[in-house]
Amino acid sequence: MSELWSAPTSRGPVRGRVTIPGSKSLTNRALVLAAIADGPSVVRRALRSRDTELMARALSSLGATVDTTGDDWRVTPLVRGERRDAEVDCGLAGTVMRFVPPVAALVNGSAAFDGDPHARTRPMAAVLDALRALGADVDDGGSGTLPFTVRGAGRVRGGEVVLDASASSQFVSALLLAGAAYDEGVVVRHVGPPVPSQPHLDMTVDVLRERGVEVDDSEPDVWRVAPGPVRAVDVTVEPDLSNAAPFVAAAAATRGEVLVVGWPARTTQAGDRLRDILTRMGAEVRLDDEGLTVRGGDLHGLDLDMRDIGELAPVVAALAALADSPSRLRGLAHIRGHETDRLAALHRELTRLGGRVTEHADGLGLEPAPLHGARFATYADHRMAHAGALLGVVVPGVEVEDVATTAKTFPGFAEAWSALVTGSGADA
Repeated sequence: MSELWSAPTSRGPVRGRVTIPGSKSLTNRALVLAAIADGPSVVRRALRSRDTELMARALSSLGATVDTTGDDWRVTPLVRGERRDAEVDCGLAGTVMRFVPPVAALVNGSAAFDGDPHARTRPMAAVLDALRALGADVDDGGSGTLPFTVRGAGRVRGGEVVLDASASSQFVSALLLAGAAYDEGVVVRHVGPPVPSQPHLDMTVDVLRERGVEVDDSEPDVWRVAPGPVRAVDVTVEPDLSNAAPFVAAAAATRGEVLVVGWPARTTQAGDRLRDILTRMGAEVRLDDEGLTVRGGDLHGLDLDMRDIGELAPVVAALAALADSPSRLRGLAHIRGHETDRLAALHRELTRLGGRVTEHADGLGLEPAPLHGARFATYADHRMAHAGALLGVVVPGVEVEDVATTAKTFPGFAEAWSALVTGSGADA
């Protein structure tokens, strides 16, 4: 059994201010584009976490230079056509296992991809089949999962590809990020149920346009990236708003008040939807030049379609389990393929604490119920650890397994969390 962490319980309303590390999604997109750009660039305030360090090492193995010694990471792009073989450790990072293969196809050599045991269960076939259709040589032994090998020839033809991206928006983002470097660019056409996590697609299109890449997303479910240079751009990474979720939820759950410093006024991050969610659940939310302030009140349940914001589901489900009225979270079938089957995991762990939870094919139903302390398993999933920590704020005796898994996107989470909940730090 993994080491247990006693989640701190608040003696009253949680109050304080927090500074959240940079966005994993933005950091890894910035690194990928910097690796294929037309010159060196800097990623300022890059998130230093397991996922982003895996990305830096992956791109370095393909021939880019990623200097991570400071807070601002300096990237020199890879030399296309240079002969280089590589081994890529994806860990459990969806962005690495999906965003890097289309880049590896531009290198003259073989890149062998593998990752953590659970990573081998995460869907990859849509990206790998699309790469083959675009002219790349990919060998996965017919599995459609890790491990696999991309044998690059120094260039990729590109063109139009049709795929079903209903399991993950990353399938589309992966092809768009590398598409400008392909001879014919890329046209990605989605056919199937709706693509989840639309904010992440908006983010991908946004960062491409920031670098001068021509992207046409005017037709529903079709994205066209014109061939051409990716301009080297120095960028500053926003705070990771999804990592802010348990902190602002703690204010909502305890009638407290929490300020997240530096919350952007405009963003494509899915975590920005927390403003609406917490308002609907009874909190007061204010965004100003200093950041986002959440003040808790009576905590109510809600009926919410989370198709575009699945990464928030564990924290929202935990908060809903503490509410005074029922909740229905829907549109979440795709999160069964995340770091773990999050719907099954949330049902199991919330029930273990006394929650009244119904697992549906696409979501969860939650009824008010008295909760009690117990072990809360995380399944090597950072978002599950966030959910367990949040429950522990209100419910004494919650023992979270493997809280260190939060280092995937938030190193130092447990310390920052304890500082806020116990009031031992003014700025967690």
